[in-house]
Amino acid sequence: MNYAVRFTYTILLISLSALLLPAPASALDDSDKPQIEKIIREYLLKNPEILQEMQQLFEARQQALQVAKQQETIKQKAQAIFDSKYQVEIGNPDAKYKVVEFFDYNCPYCQRAMLDMEKILKGNPDVKFVIKEWPVLGQQSYEAHNVSIAFSKLMPEKYYEFHQQLLGMKGRKGEKKAIELALRFGLDEQLLRAEMKKPYVLEALQENNSIANDLGITGTPSYVIGNEVVFGAVGVTKLMSHIAAMKN
Repeated sequence: MNYAVRFTYTILLISLSALLLPAPASALDDSDKPQIEKIIREYLLKNPEILQEMQQLFEARQQALQVAKQQETIKQKAQAIFDSKYQVEIGNPDAKYKVVEFFDYNCPYCQRAMLDMEKILKGNPDVKFVIKEWPVLGQQSYEAHNVSIAFSKLMPEKYYEFHQQLLGMKGRKGEKKAIELALRFGLDEQLLRAEMKKPYVLEALQENNSIANDLGITGTPSYVIGNEVVFGAVGVTKLMSHIAAMKN
Protein backbone atom coordinates (compact mmCIF):
# COMPACT_ATOMS: atom_id res chain seq x y z
CA MET A 1 0.00 0.00 0.00
CA ASN A 2 1.61 3.29 -1.08
CA TYR A 3 1.73 6.43 1.02
CA ALA A 4 -1.25 8.11 -0.66
CA VAL A 5 -3.46 5.05 -0.16
CA ARG A 6 -2.38 4.73 3.49
CA PHE A 7 -3.11 8.41 3.94
CA THR A 8 -6.57 7.95 2.43
CA TYR A 9 -7.26 4.92 4.61
CA THR A 10 -6.27 6.86 7.73
CA ILE A 11 -8.56 9.77 6.84
CA LEU A 12 -11.45 7.38 6.24
CA LEU A 13 -10.77 5.63 9.53
CA ILE A 14 -10.87 8.90 11.45
CA SER A 15 -13.95 10.17 9.62
CA LEU A 16 -15.98 6.99 9.93
CA SER A 17 -14.91 6.52 13.54
CA ALA A 18 -16.32 9.93 14.36
CA LEU A 19 -19.61 8.96 12.72
CA LEU A 20 -19.91 5.50 14.20
CA LEU A 21 -18.84 6.01 17.77
CA PRO A 22 -21.54 7.21 20.16
CA ALA A 23 -21.47 10.82 21.25
CA PRO A 24 -19.67 11.86 23.22
CA ALA A 25 -17.21 9.52 21.51
CA SER A 26 -14.83 7.63 23.72
CA ALA A 27 -11.27 7.17 22.54
CA LEU A 28 -10.88 4.55 19.85
CA ASP A 29 -9.25 1.49 21.40
CA ASP A 30 -8.12 -1.88 20.05
CA SER A 31 -11.51 -3.50 20.58
CA ASP A 32 -13.13 -0.97 18.20
CA LYS A 33 -10.66 -1.46 15.36
CA PRO A 34 -11.94 -4.75 13.85
CA GLN A 35 -15.47 -3.39 13.54
CA ILE A 36 -14.33 -0.07 12.08
CA GLU A 37 -11.91 -1.74 9.65
CA LYS A 38 -14.64 -4.12 8.48
CA ILE A 39 -17.00 -1.21 7.81
CA ILE A 40 -14.29 0.72 5.97
CA ARG A 41 -13.37 -2.31 3.87
CA GLU A 42 -16.99 -2.91 2.88
CA TYR A 43 -17.42 0.78 2.10
CA LEU A 44 -14.32 0.87 -0.12
CA LEU A 45 -15.32 -2.32 -1.93
CA LYS A 46 -18.67 -0.73 -2.78
CA ASN A 47 -17.08 2.65 -3.64
CA PRO A 48 -13.54 1.95 -4.94
CA GLU A 49 -13.51 5.18 -6.94
CA ILE A 50 -13.12 7.18 -3.74
CA LEU A 51 -9.57 5.90 -3.30
CA GLN A 52 -8.63 7.07 -6.76
CA GLU A 53 -10.28 10.43 -6.22
CA MET A 54 -8.54 10.99 -2.89
CA GLN A 55 -5.19 9.84 -4.24
CA GLN A 56 -5.51 12.24 -7.19
CA LEU A 57 -6.33 15.05 -4.78
CA PHE A 58 -3.41 14.12 -2.54
CA GLU A 59 -0.99 14.01 -5.49
CA ALA A 60 -2.29 17.33 -6.83
CA ARG A 61 -1.68 18.97 -3.47
CA GLN A 62 1.79 17.45 -3.25
CA GLN A 63 2.54 18.76 -6.74
CA ALA A 64 1.31 22.21 -5.77
CA LEU A 65 3.57 22.17 -2.71
CA GLN A 66 6.53 21.10 -4.85
CA VAL A 67 5.89 23.90 -7.37
CA ALA A 68 5.61 26.46 -4.58
CA LYS A 69 8.90 25.24 -3.09
CA GLN A 70 10.58 25.40 -6.52
CA GLN A 71 9.36 28.94 -7.10
CA GLU A 72 10.67 30.03 -3.71
CA THR A 73 14.04 28.41 -4.47
CA ILE A 74 14.21 30.15 -7.85
CA LYS A 75 13.50 33.46 -6.14
CA GLN A 76 16.09 32.92 -3.42
CA LYS A 77 18.80 31.55 -5.72
CA ALA A 78 18.12 33.66 -8.82
CA GLN A 79 21.68 34.94 -8.95
CA ALA A 80 23.22 31.46 -8.97
CA ILE A 81 20.60 30.07 -11.35
CA PHE A 82 20.56 32.78 -13.99
CA ASP A 83 23.78 34.77 -13.51
CA SER A 84 26.40 32.53 -11.93
CA LYS A 85 30.05 33.39 -12.48
CA TYR A 86 30.56 29.74 -13.45
CA GLN A 87 27.94 29.44 -16.18
CA VAL A 88 28.26 29.54 -19.95
CA GLU A 89 25.62 31.22 -22.11
CA ILE A 90 24.78 30.13 -25.65
CA GLY A 91 22.94 32.35 -28.10
CA ASN A 92 22.61 36.07 -28.65
CA PRO A 93 24.59 37.80 -25.85
CA ASP A 94 22.01 40.59 -25.83
CA ALA A 95 19.00 38.27 -25.59
CA LYS A 96 16.52 39.34 -22.92
CA TYR A 97 15.25 35.89 -21.91
CA LYS A 98 17.23 32.99 -20.45
CA VAL A 99 16.51 29.28 -20.49
CA VAL A 100 18.59 27.38 -17.94
CA GLU A 101 19.45 23.78 -18.88
CA PHE A 102 21.00 21.09 -16.68
CA PHE A 103 22.68 18.43 -18.80
CA ASP A 104 25.06 15.45 -18.71
CA TYR A 105 27.37 14.62 -21.61
CA ASN A 106 26.41 10.94 -21.39
CA CYS A 107 22.67 11.54 -21.35
CA PRO A 108 21.10 10.38 -24.65
CA TYR A 109 18.07 12.58 -24.07
CA CYS A 110 20.38 15.59 -23.79
CA GLN A 111 21.46 14.96 -27.39
CA ARG A 112 17.84 15.40 -28.46
CA ALA A 113 17.53 18.42 -26.21
CA MET A 114 20.57 19.98 -27.89
CA LEU A 115 18.73 19.86 -31.23
CA ASP A 116 15.74 21.52 -29.54
CA MET A 117 18.03 24.26 -28.25
CA GLU A 118 19.48 24.85 -31.70
CA LYS A 119 16.03 25.23 -33.23
CA ILE A 120 14.88 27.63 -30.51
CA LEU A 121 18.01 29.78 -30.78
CA LYS A 122 17.72 29.94 -34.54
CA GLY A 123 14.16 31.24 -34.48
CA ASN A 124 14.27 33.35 -31.31
CA PRO A 125 17.09 35.90 -31.12
CA ASP A 126 15.64 37.24 -27.87
CA VAL A 127 16.33 33.89 -26.12
CA LYS A 128 19.62 32.43 -24.93
CA PHE A 129 20.50 29.27 -23.02
CA VAL A 130 22.37 29.10 -19.73
CA ILE A 131 24.31 25.84 -19.61
CA LYS A 132 24.60 24.06 -16.25
CA GLU A 133 27.14 21.25 -16.34
CA TRP A 134 25.72 18.53 -14.11
CA PRO A 135 27.39 15.09 -14.32
CA VAL A 136 24.99 12.56 -12.80
CA LEU A 137 25.77 9.47 -14.89
CA GLY A 138 28.99 8.25 -13.36
CA GLN A 139 32.70 8.93 -13.22
CA GLN A 140 33.13 9.33 -16.98
CA SER A 141 30.54 12.08 -17.02
CA TYR A 142 32.31 13.81 -14.14
CA GLU A 143 35.61 13.67 -16.05
CA ALA A 144 34.06 14.94 -19.30
CA HIS A 145 32.49 17.90 -17.52
CA ASN A 146 35.80 18.74 -15.85
CA VAL A 147 37.34 19.07 -19.28
CA SER A 148 34.36 21.03 -20.58
CA ILE A 149 34.40 23.60 -17.79
CA ALA A 150 38.14 24.16 -18.19
CA PHE A 151 37.70 24.44 -21.97
CA SER A 152 34.98 27.06 -21.51
CA LYS A 153 37.44 29.27 -19.61
CA LEU A 154 40.34 28.81 -22.00
CA MET A 155 38.38 29.04 -25.28
CA PRO A 156 34.96 30.55 -24.50
CA GLU A 157 34.44 31.57 -28.12
CA LYS A 158 34.68 27.91 -29.17
CA TYR A 159 32.67 26.39 -26.34
CA TYR A 160 29.41 26.02 -28.25
CA GLU A 161 31.14 24.03 -31.00
CA PHE A 162 32.95 21.92 -28.41
CA HIS A 163 29.69 21.33 -26.53
CA GLN A 164 27.86 20.27 -29.69
CA GLN A 165 30.58 17.88 -30.82
CA LEU A 166 31.20 16.25 -27.44
CA LEU A 167 27.51 15.84 -26.65
CA GLY A 168 26.87 14.52 -30.16
CA MET A 169 29.54 11.80 -29.99
CA LYS A 170 28.45 8.17 -29.92
CA GLY A 171 29.29 5.99 -26.93
CA ARG A 172 30.44 6.94 -23.47
CA LYS A 173 32.33 10.20 -23.10
CA GLY A 174 35.01 10.57 -20.46
CA GLU A 175 38.25 12.47 -19.96
CA LYS A 176 40.08 10.82 -22.86
CA LYS A 177 37.50 11.67 -25.53
CA ALA A 178 36.90 15.15 -24.13
CA ILE A 179 40.61 16.02 -24.08
CA GLU A 180 41.15 14.60 -27.57
CA LEU A 181 38.35 16.81 -28.82
CA ALA A 182 39.69 19.87 -26.98
CA LEU A 183 43.12 19.37 -28.57
CA ARG A 184 41.54 19.37 -32.02
CA PHE A 185 40.44 22.92 -31.27
CA GLY A 186 44.09 23.87 -30.78
CA LEU A 187 44.41 23.77 -26.97
CA ASP A 188 47.69 22.77 -25.37
CA GLU A 189 47.18 19.59 -23.33
CA GLN A 190 49.36 20.64 -20.40
CA LEU A 191 47.59 23.98 -20.20
CA LEU A 192 44.21 22.24 -20.29
CA ARG A 193 45.14 19.71 -17.61
CA ALA A 194 46.45 22.47 -15.37
CA GLU A 195 43.20 24.40 -15.82
CA MET A 196 41.16 21.31 -14.93
CA LYS A 197 42.82 21.24 -11.49
CA LYS A 198 41.84 24.78 -10.56
CA PRO A 199 39.33 25.14 -7.69
CA TYR A 200 36.62 26.84 -9.76
CA VAL A 201 36.01 23.65 -11.76
CA LEU A 202 34.86 21.72 -8.70
CA GLU A 203 33.09 24.80 -7.33
CA ALA A 204 31.02 25.07 -10.51
CA LEU A 205 29.94 21.43 -10.30
CA GLN A 206 29.12 21.77 -6.61
CA GLU A 207 27.01 24.87 -7.20
CA ASN A 208 25.07 23.21 -10.01
CA ASN A 209 24.49 20.12 -7.89
CA SER A 210 23.24 22.22 -4.98
CA ILE A 211 20.80 24.13 -7.20
CA ALA A 212 19.50 20.93 -8.80
CA ASN A 213 18.93 19.30 -5.41
CA ASP A 214 17.13 22.36 -4.04
CA LEU A 215 14.85 22.41 -7.10
CA GLY A 216 14.06 18.70 -6.84
CA ILE A 217 15.76 17.94 -10.16
CA THR A 218 16.70 14.28 -10.41
CA GLY A 219 17.64 13.79 -14.06
CA THR A 220 18.79 15.40 -17.28
CA PRO A 221 17.87 17.33 -19.26
CA SER A 222 15.96 19.64 -16.94
CA TYR A 223 15.21 23.32 -17.35
CA VAL A 224 14.44 26.44 -15.39
CA ILE A 225 12.28 28.78 -17.48
CA GLY A 226 11.10 31.88 -15.68
CA ASN A 227 9.74 30.62 -12.36
CA GLU A 228 9.06 27.09 -13.64
CA VAL A 229 11.07 23.87 -13.53
CA VAL A 230 10.60 21.67 -16.61
CA PHE A 231 11.73 18.05 -16.49
CA GLY A 232 12.89 15.97 -19.46
CA ALA A 233 13.48 16.35 -23.18
CA VAL A 234 9.98 17.70 -23.75
CA GLY A 235 10.56 19.04 -27.27
CA VAL A 236 10.52 22.43 -28.97
CA THR A 237 6.75 22.97 -28.82
CA LYS A 238 6.49 22.51 -25.06
CA LEU A 239 9.64 24.48 -24.36
CA MET A 240 8.32 27.35 -26.45
CA SER A 241 5.06 27.30 -24.50
CA HIS A 242 7.01 27.78 -21.28
CA ILE A 243 9.14 30.48 -22.91
CA ALA A 244 5.98 32.28 -24.02
CA ALA A 245 4.66 32.11 -20.45
CA MET A 246 7.94 33.55 -19.19
CA LYS A 247 7.76 36.41 -21.67
CA ASN A 248 4.20 37.21 -20.61
